[in-house]
Amino acid sequence: MRHGNKKNNLSRTASHRKALLMNLGCQLITYKRITTTLAKAKALRTYIEPLITKTKHTESKEQIMHNHRLVFSHLNDKSAVKELFTVVAPKVASRPGGYTRIIKLGARVGDNAELAMIELVDFNEIYGKGIGETAAAEPAKKTRRAGGAKKKAAAKGDNLKLIEGIGPKAAEVLTAAGLATFADIAAATPEQIKSILDASEGNFNAADPTTWPQQAQLAADGKMDELKALQDELKGGKEA
Repeated sequence: MRHGNKKNNLSRTASHRKALLMNLGCQLITYKRITTTLAKAKALRTYIEPLITKTKHTESKEQIMHNHRLVFSHLNDKSAVKELFTVVAPKVASRPGGYTRIIKLGARVGDNAELAMIELVDFNEIYGKGIGETAAAEPAKKTRRAGGAKKKAAAKGDNLKLIEGIGPKAAEVLTAAGLATFADIAAATPEQIKSILDASEGNFNAADPTTWPQQAQLAADGKMDELKALQDELKGGKEA
């Protein structure tokens, strides 16, 4: 019986579960964003956030060394520990908690497992930078007009599958990462788009986003004829 046992064992033994979370924790610290199942993401959050808090206790040299050894015992990776204390710690120094964010990605094809992306919130530089500043500078205006609901519905996102090379799964991953409109895709670089796809569990090795920002810019400007002419010259979204 599991009376009072709130910990999700993830259908693994204690040693296997610890090794799994240790590996996922190192990947999250290294790449700042990973895609896994929702259950593993929730378990990882409770595993990694106390370790991030340990990086803030720097009252003395002895305390710092002790925290290094303590974190290393949970990660067992020198490069991940160094990344945590030298890169992650300064970013989260002013944050009192809640260092990670979990975004649901829907069900996985095959076993129907719930997928989720877990990321370090302070390293979301692709779509998070500037959004909070803009929202603070320009508070949302209240309106009673019926057209307000239509504008909100339109702001949810565009049909990214109109861009040649972006399929349903790629569109789902990009939307979850904040690139939900043609303007978002146009503003991102191909390298940023590729990094988002590579960080997910999907097989996007053959994806080439080189022309995606250009296609998205034409779609955002409403130049559908020019977009169609450009796509006629492409092959699977790639330059022929």
